[in-house]
Amino acid sequence: MPAHRVAVLALPGLLPFELGIPHRIFGRAKDPGGRPLYEIVTCATAPGPVPTDADFAVHVEHGPEVLATADTVVVPASYELGPVYEEGRLTDELAAALAHIRPGTRLVSICTGGYVLAAAGCLDGRPATTHWASAEHFQRLFPKVRVDADVLFVDDGDVLTSAGVAAGIDLCLHIVRRDHGAAVANDVARRTIVPPHRDGGQAQYVARPVPDPGTSTTTSARAWALAHLHEPIQLRDLAVREAMSVRTFTRRFREEVGVSPGQWLTQQRVERARHLLESTDLPVDQIAHDAGFGTAQSLRTHLQAAIGVTPTAYRRTFRATPAAGTPAP
Repeated sequence: MPAHRVAVLALPGLLPFELGIPHRIFGRAKDPGGRPLYEIVTCATAPGPVPTDADFAVHVEHGPEVLATADTVVVPASYELGPVYEEGRLTDELAAALAHIRPGTRLVSICTGGYVLAAAGCLDGRPATTHWASAEHFQRLFPKVRVDADVLFVDDGDVLTSAGVAAGIDLCLHIVRRDHGAAVANDVARRTIVPPHRDGGQAQYVARPVPDPGTSTTTSARAWALAHLHEPIQLRDLAVREAMSVRTFTRRFREEVGVSPGQWLTQQRVERARHLLESTDLPVDQIAHDAGFGTAQSLRTHLQAAIGVTPTAYRRTFRATPAAGTPAP
């Protein structure tokens, strides 16, 4: 089976860091035999030097015709989007480049690269995100898009968008996991020295006054909760561990993580259940217990709400991934 081809569209004013994310993440994904699972190629609206937001340009060999060969197209952010950012419309050159993309190709944006997808009409009626600092402007410019400024990325099937800069790493790891399972994605994350999954959303990165150095955090409570997910955990249990009132703990937790303690706990339990479904042969009842949901019905309800599938369907999808090659450990 040929490797999945990812085309990265380099636009003038691009951020070199973001341009490198797809190459780093997808380029490190390999099957059990060490063969690359993705082929990554960079293209531009015209071959040649592409200016960046740094003090150098990048030379891109391929033109937009590469987009016609891609299974996935990634659009990183640019600081020189011109009419795309100012008026919500594509330039003729950019429109001609995007016209090469075949129907059914998976579309991915990083940070304000979402403006390009929105200007092309690809996000109309869909949920999407972008950098929190641009979210309000993005929503005004593209009222048909359902903007969620609180999340690190949005997976809407064949169109995926991420928040700013490093959230592109989160999204690309998510895509690897979706395509090839947790074991491959976790291996890429370890090699890249990043967490395979980050907690919370963008709210934790929005600028706020610097807290007093003596102010307590909720870090210890979160670490304790992760070690005891299989047990019933009450909000008071978490607050006590930080010597806070429930009200203070809840406020501090939301400030640091971006969601409520209850939402965070559910997210962590869903992630634990997904990992166990992918990597073990444990019965669904046992996984429900180990993840802290108590019953298989509760697990089904929460997994369906989070990702839209049942535990059995999720396991069948990820345990049967051809690229995985061997049974999960």
